[in-house]
Amino acid sequence: MTNEELQRWIERVSRESFGLPFRHKASFNSRLSSTGGRYFMKTHNIEINPHQLAAYGPEETEKIIKHELCHYHLHLAKRGYRHRDADFKTLLARVGGSRYCQNLPGAKARRPMPYRYKLICTQCSAEYLRKRKVNPQRYRCGKCAGPLKLAVIEGAEPKAKR
Repeated sequence: MTNEELQRWIERVSRESFGLPFRHKASFNSRLSSTGGRYFMKTHNIEINPHQLAAYGPEETEKIIKHELCHYHLHLAKRGYRHRDADFKTLLARVGGSRYCQNLPGAKARRPMPYRYKLICTQCSAEYLRKRKVNPQRYRCGKCAGPLKLAVIEGAEPKAKR
């Protein structure tokens, strides 16, 4: 499928599912690896992962297109276009878009990052686990508002600098 065919497909889905035109550029981006598509807020363009189309077919790809069009139309209408917004969730359910895309076959599974640091309150000894190093002067304890100090968790290797 070419970018021109994708453009026509997205324009058709936008008219049929949303009743609104898609007036910007749509293209494939084969460099996308962990996402099905992207909507750009500055240019209003949409990119779709061609590997999703090859792996799962046009039905799943159309759900990804509907997902990106939800971002597009809600953003242009100045309504809640982010994943957490009620407007987005409602519109996505109404048009039948997918909330998440499927993992591509052969893609490496991401391992969760381990906790390597903890912030310790100097007044009440409350502990807050962190995966990344933070500046403790920028934060206060959520329980007593006391100052925090940073400690490396035993057995957890701090990430080496490149």
